[in-house]
Amino acid sequence: MGRTSDARERILDSSRRLMRTRGYTALGVAEICADAGVKKGSFYHFFDSKQALTVETVAEHWAEERRALEAAVTETAEDPVGRLRALVECLVGGQRTDHSESGTIHGCLYGNLALELSGHEPDVRSRLAGVFEEQAAMVARIIADAQEAGLVGSATGADALARSMVAQIEGTVLLARVRNDPALLDEIWPSAERLLGLA
Repeated sequence: MGRTSDARERILDSSRRLMRTRGYTALGVAEICADAGVKKGSFYHFFDSKQALTVETVAEHWAEERRALEAAVTETAEDPVGRLRALVECLVGGQRTDHSESGTIHGCLYGNLALELSGHEPDVRSRLAGVFEEQAAMVARIIADAQEAGLVGSATGADALARSMVAQIEGTVLLARVRNDPALLDEIWPSAERLLGLA
């Protein structure tokens, strides 16, 4: 009985790792269960479907990533531009780690799933949209601080700038994944500086 107590977490851990490296469509429940070391019955005890698992996987991944982003921003100096840069570096740091450890850039879980599922799996799409909105809101709060401090112009609202910045990060990570070229990640902060009028 003790072994099954962490079955749900093992399923989520396997799902997160395999979805980042393999994608959604090519991944079956049986493969997730085998990787997690659980039986299919355990899977369906915790999750109604692969779609339900994916919604939870995205939520768990974002909860962990959000904590890391908040810590990175909190540990940075009061300068809002410094906080923005720390947030960017935290977001792309995982891609650099992937490449150094495996030789492959796996890309952003949210971006990969959003591209792959496109017009399918509405519950997953809705959760992904929520993550992107939360990311943009986090960025917007820092940009608003930078605008209040006179470091960033206020002709464009913080929310619009934040959405553009998140889109820019996602797009560059996607290109880095397609080319498997970590050097492209170095362009993200300079691009953000140009977007915000800092360069």
